Amino acid sequence: MTKHFQRDMERLHGSVLALSSRVEAMIDKAMLALCDRRMDLAAEVADEDYDVDQEEIRIEEECLKMLALHQPVAADLRRIAAVLKINNDLERIADLAVNICERSQGFVPFREFDAPPRLQEMSAAAVRMLRDALDCFVKLDASMARQIRLRDKEVNEHNVAIIEILQDMMMQDSRLVVPAVHCLSASRHLERIADLATNIAEDVIYLVEGEIVRHQHETIEGTPVSGGKH
Repeated sequence: MTKHFQRDMERLHGSVLALSSRVEAMIDKAMLALCDRRMDLAAEVADEDYDVDQEEIRIEEECLKMLALHQPVAADLRRIAAVLKINNDLERIADLAVNICERSQGFVPFREFDAPPRLQEMSAAAVRMLRDALDCFVKLDASMARQIRLRDKEVNEHNVAIIEILQDMMMQDSRLVVPAVHCLSASRHLERIADLATNIAEDVIYLVEGEIVRHQHETIEGTPVSGGKH
């Protein structure tokens, strides 16, 4: 690896980590908008999405320039390929944060409706997965990345529980059907964020080991657990 390639790669890694931090903040703001009816934060997330889109394009262009300039092979080529995929997943996660904010707007007229507390737990679990997946990327830790794949099951369990809670709420009070449906959509968006965090973990495994593990299954005490959804 040349010094120029190493320098460019370090700069690229820094850009991806900065983008990840920005996307994490967007998820946190989206959940505050949803659970606390903070429409000011919903507007902020919508504005930030444009900047994330532009940064995603810039990082992709940098990756393509590096491919053309340095013509990397083997591990170096995998590094750039991984950055391209992670960059795209982060942009998609930002879009999901915007979608959650859109769902929060449906809550405004329904002051009697409160989102289930478990939704916040689900959001925290998904954000931890995302943060840890990027930490794996920095440390080139494939073992930790495999553990993150297993944690997707926790978020899925939250989603199933929230669906049951919201179904009970709708059956008990038909006036809550509209906000409950918005909440169901928000829960699904959080599940998708966890799927994309799993994709990032899988990209780290590919980067470190050269193995494509998507559609393969890890296990928890003998129980199969599927990988992320691309």
